[in-house]
Amino acid sequence: MASPRSAAPALGFEVLGQDPRTGARRGRLRTAHGTVETPAFMPVGTYGAVKAMAPWEIEDLGAEMILSNAYHLELRPGARHIARLGGLHRFMGWEGSILTDSGGFQVFSLQSLRRVDESGVEFKSHVDGSRHRFRPEDVIEVQENLGVDVAMVLDECVAGGAPRADVERALARTTRWARRARAARTRDDQHVFAIVQGGMDRELRSQSAAELADLGFDGYAVGGLSVGEDRQVTYEVARHTVDLLPEDRPRYLMGVGTPEELVRYTAMGFDLFDCVLPTRNARNGMAFTASGRLAIKNATHREDTTPLDPACACAACGRFSRAYLRHLFVTNEMLAARALTTHNLHFYLSRMARLRTALDEGRFADEAAAFLASVGGLDPSAAGREGR
Repeated sequence: MASPRSAAPALGFEVLGQDPRTGARRGRLRTAHGTVETPAFMPVGTYGAVKAMAPWEIEDLGAEMILSNAYHLELRPGARHIARLGGLHRFMGWEGSILTDSGGFQVFSLQSLRRVDESGVEFKSHVDGSRHRFRPEDVIEVQENLGVDVAMVLDECVAGGAPRADVERALARTTRWARRARAARTRDDQHVFAIVQGGMDRELRSQSAAELADLGFDGYAVGGLSVGEDRQVTYEVARHTVDLLPEDRPRYLMGVGTPEELVRYTAMGFDLFDCVLPTRNARNGMAFTASGRLAIKNATHREDTTPLDPACACAACGRFSRAYLRHLFVTNEMLAARALTTHNLHFYLSRMARLRTALDEGRFADEAAAFLASVGGLDPSAAGREGR
């Protein structure tokens, strides 16, 4: 009888090259809605829209995949409703690829509204107080109804400082839920990714990765990080875990991070990333620039006629001055959020494009080192295999 791994459906992913100094990978993920060149950053559109942006604007910025949330879309307007209207791609007018988070993080973050048992999660809607139950099988069904390209399994996440017994229990349950989710899938045009748990314990991370790899998923995510632990701990656990994941499958680090973190985690060998920072910070008046963070509300920008970032080629920097953007922000004009979001997403997506080009041309380590030096980061070779 074939092993679970050999019986898994063929994954549309290939590693095109790897930087020998760090372990950074250049890859290509094929989905039913196109090709995603990796390493890649996914803008976050939790409810089926990237805040302040239209889908054609996201396309123009170069994004090939966005992230939405199955938990939130099931609550409003409902996955079956979206299915009746032609699926999530048609519903939101997005022609690229979509990955949906399963709601596992909401299991963690909405502790006062939920109860977890072996069957799944029972919770009270934060929208209207209605009661719902999500089983691993239900979460797969929801994402199949949405018609997304990558579906995440339901997992159980614990806080960074959780007792080992709690981490062990959540790890074991995550594996059992992953097995049930894998058995529940019915679509062959949708990738399903498992999520490695194990808290901050390297031994437990190794156990989780091994158990999930044996089940033969299409890709593997590292979850349960950035949940209250020190950033250096996040870095060390991610570095330990990435090498435990199958080399021929995409590796997704969930919910991370700043531009410099993306460079460092790419150097470790991760392929996919998502984070709300570029969009959330934009709405709060903070821009990422080649010379560091910039708070547009500061009075120093009141008379400043220079672009937000002179080194940037985005539409906002090509048209607006810092003085004008500050005026928009302090008067609560919607254009401020749109312009700053355009810039921040361009900064993230163009950074990832530069890393891919550098990998293609065999100069990733130098490209990454130059960027990290400009923002006070570490040499990326410390994140790769040489420093282990």
